[in-house]
Amino acid sequence: MNSTIRLTTAQALVRYLAAQRTEDGEPLFGGVFAIFGHGNVAGLGEALYAHRETLPTFRAHNEQAMAHAAIAYAKANFRRRMMAVTTSIGPGATNLVTAAALAHVNRLPVLLLPGDIFVSRAPDPVLQQVEDFADGNVSANDTLKPVSRYFDRIVHPAQLLSALPRAIRVLTDAALCGPVTLALPQDVQAMAYDYPESFFEPRVVSFHAPSPAADDITRAANALRAAKKPLLVSGGGVLYGLATEALRSFSERHGIPVAETQAGKGALEWNHPLNLGGIGVTGSEAANTLAHDADCVLAVGTRLQDFTTGSNTLFAWAQLVGINANAFDALKQGALAVEADARLALEALSAALGDWRASPPWTVRANELADRWRSTVDHVTNAPQRDNSLPREADVIGAVQRSSEQSTSNDIVVCAAGTLPADLQKLWRTSTPGGYHVEYGYSCMGYEVAGALGAKLARPEREVIVIVGDGSYLMMNSELATSVMLGAKIIVVLLDNRGYGCINRLQQACGGAPFNNLLADSRQGPDGAPAIDFAMHARSLGATAEHVANIDELEGAMQRARASTKSYLVSIDTDPARPTEEGGWWWEVAVPEVSSRETVRAARADYEKRLTARSKRTKE
Repeated sequence: MNSTIRLTTAQALVRYLAAQRTEDGEPLFGGVFAIFGHGNVAGLGEALYAHRETLPTFRAHNEQAMAHAAIAYAKANFRRRMMAVTTSIGPGATNLVTAAALAHVNRLPVLLLPGDIFVSRAPDPVLQQVEDFADGNVSANDTLKPVSRYFDRIVHPAQLLSALPRAIRVLTDAALCGPVTLALPQDVQAMAYDYPESFFEPRVVSFHAPSPAADDITRAANALRAAKKPLLVSGGGVLYGLATEALRSFSERHGIPVAETQAGKGALEWNHPLNLGGIGVTGSEAANTLAHDADCVLAVGTRLQDFTTGSNTLFAWAQLVGINANAFDALKQGALAVEADARLALEALSAALGDWRASPPWTVRANELADRWRSTVDHVTNAPQRDNSLPREADVIGAVQRSSEQSTSNDIVVCAAGTLPADLQKLWRTSTPGGYHVEYGYSCMGYEVAGALGAKLARPEREVIVIVGDGSYLMMNSELATSVMLGAKIIVVLLDNRGYGCINRLQQACGGAPFNNLLADSRQGPDGAPAIDFAMHARSLGATAEHVANIDELEGAMQRARASTKSYLVSIDTDPARPTEEGGWWWEVAVPEVSSRETVRAARADYEKRLTARSKRTKE
């Protein structure tokens, strides 16, 4: 007969989480980010206090930001470890929605534990309660349902016995992986129940990923054998599947060049002869040239979003083979689907191909284009500075990269939105899986500083460098203070172009007038636009900081930042009008069909030409 132990729902939940172990013997959960309020402080807060040594609790300053940090922690651990996040009801819970969407889009695990209203409804409505006039069961937490891979509202303590194993399976399943929400009514958190003691025994979690079906491998191998010009697109699933060595072996054995998505960058070292660099809208000339000419594209672990496919103008006419643990992603663009783990599928496919290799001229051409692109990157990132001109993003990236080359550390660069992910995908060099940490599935402004904190907590031995624009920094910077408080040192390189420079350029590319993006083009009061001292702001949050006037000063500041033991911000003014012209591809942004502005009408005409060209090529 199983013995039992009487615990509250909150105590049982925390004890269960603390008992989960990875196959390496580490705790599955690296901790819990918490901002307490009346919906979670008494129940879950007390339970976390009791386990504070085995399941650390981290205080944050913003619910969305702490969830971003938790997601970044999982990303930096290739989904093998993760974190939980708890908030109060109401605004604390709804602040999680954006972060949950980010995790959902990027297929990253995070456990969300928002407080909820009373199940008893005795005090009804409670403070911060969102009332649905037609459904009494709805609370603010229902906003998390569309952006959760699994959602459950725990209305009785016994429900944890089924809900928690389900949650862990989703969080550790390659096909299901994403955010899990367990809504916790505050009265239920405090209820006691006699749980089986065996439920809390330490257990090793096995990470589940499907093996490929033999028939699928045969069809994929036949498609490749029929190809003259195959290309492999490496997505995030290669990293999360721990398939980097399998990717290298496959590419080298069969002479197939590799192009990288944002999430897949770093799976193959930057100077590998068959690494063409980034693909798509923010990709390299080498990758996009070969992708446009390819007759078979092997898409491994990628969602095939429009930035990767160039809005379906890059390789839509090629035979597509999709290898993905998730059938939803494997089937995209009419692909021949192999629903499987990236490593297992690549190994099986390589065995099926035997000694088959791509056409030698194709492999030689790939080597030449890759070499040429690396020379282009050298030139762009080491260009001499023009007199009295502000540096562009490529100049800053070059300086940060040079400081990395002078260091013995394996840097992790973090970014998320604006033009910087484009320039970083083109220009950043990394030889270490996980060294490129850019959230571009959701392209969420404000992820950067919080994401860097999560990456540092996951990889404390590595230098974590955030490269961020002033717009994203102003949206969310609070976890810089958290990094100081936790002693989790990050370096923030802030590019101040005085507004949303990326969207300002896109606005004009679509024929629009500069409007409401740069501070200078926005409505202003009598005092004008603010002159923001970002270094002073960072110092007010407890970080060390300085502003530099040029690239030479930036290089010196980077050495001081590396030597610092405290989070360090370096700000520099940059030119909002000078993007990196090299590389890239068309991205479809709908232009108004009717406008009184000639520039918009001209942009619409160009847009229609591109649509016609895509339609014609797809039908060929």
